[in-house]
Amino acid sequence: MTKHAARAEVVVDLDAIAANTALLRDHVARPLMAVVKADGYGHGLVPAARAILAGGADALGVTVLDEALALRAVGVTAPVLSWLHNPGTDFVPALEQDVQVSVNAVWGLAEVVAAARATGRTAELHLFVDTGLSREGATMADWPALVEAAARAQADGHVHVVGLWSHMAYADAPTHPTIGAQVRVFEEAVAIARRAGLTDARLHLANSAATVALPETWYDMVRPGIALYGLDPLCGPDPAAHGLRPAMTVRARVMLAKRVAAGVGVSYGHTYSTDRETTLALVPVGYADGVPRAAGNTAPVLAAGAQRRIAGRVCMDQFVLDVGDDVVEAGDEVVLWGPGDRGEPTAQQWADALGTIHYELVTRIGGRFTRRYVGSAGAV
Repeated sequence: MTKHAARAEVVVDLDAIAANTALLRDHVARPLMAVVKADGYGHGLVPAARAILAGGADALGVTVLDEALALRAVGVTAPVLSWLHNPGTDFVPALEQDVQVSVNAVWGLAEVVAAARATGRTAELHLFVDTGLSREGATMADWPALVEAAARAQADGHVHVVGLWSHMAYADAPTHPTIGAQVRVFEEAVAIARRAGLTDARLHLANSAATVALPETWYDMVRPGIALYGLDPLCGPDPAAHGLRPAMTVRARVMLAKRVAAGVGVSYGHTYSTDRETTLALVPVGYADGVPRAAGNTAPVLAAGAQRRIAGRVCMDQFVLDVGDDVVEAGDEVVLWGPGDRGEPTAQQWADALGTIHYELVTRIGGRFTRRYVGSAGAV
């Protein structure tokens, strides 16, 4: 271990992100809006966005306006869509920075129109319809009124409706009957919008799973997220089956190693006890750093040449490993997850062990981890 080696780090492979983007773009042979919300799914908003654009993405998607403005602040000029807005959002900065915005209700449209009037600019607008996810989006009962209001605002020069879109509930189960049902509702919603004169709007429905597996949902543009970072949106064990490479490796270094006797309780509540004389290794990351507390006695890590389960409860700042008689010393590397091709667990293995999804793991990891980038794609 070098003198200045990081205590714990999240290593992000920018070249993997760029390669995943290029692969998906080639796969669909049409424009691709890359989703970089939630700090680039935990990979870093700006470096991930730059790598994604280097990989050939045509546009970027974020949820909140602050994310879009952060991209503009560092010189990203690609089209950016922001879509999750509270009542009272100030859209003036979005229009001033050429950020596209989405609305799903007449009141949201009114706020965008107010900003257009205040700035003298025309807002580039997407309209979101709820086709069956029952989350954001106008219901089909409310959709005609939103469309008509948007058409009037477009005729007045306040907005230009450039997108019609929705989001899928079951794209990660490609044969699920909701897929066909959502496609039918979406096409009905599009027909209503077209009849109202919104003929310039591009259609986008496909998330990562649909981009990989459902060509009937690709329309004018696809909108992948997690797949850009190399994780299988269908939650299979090997993203390489889709040509993807995970971009994130999470690792830390042993802080203390010690021999203990058989029958020693480990960590809070002694939910783990040694069954023989053994070596315990202390790893200085915990739930304050995004390592789920539920990983205790459950999640695998690579340490001392083998995968091992965390021994006992994950604490706020640390967890413990039982490495038996294998040799481990302070400073040795422990890998929580990574691409999986060097013997380390994958984020999918962690997700399976914890009964969650890899999305949650990569977006929550952070805290006192140092983030480090490798590769040159998009580097400034």
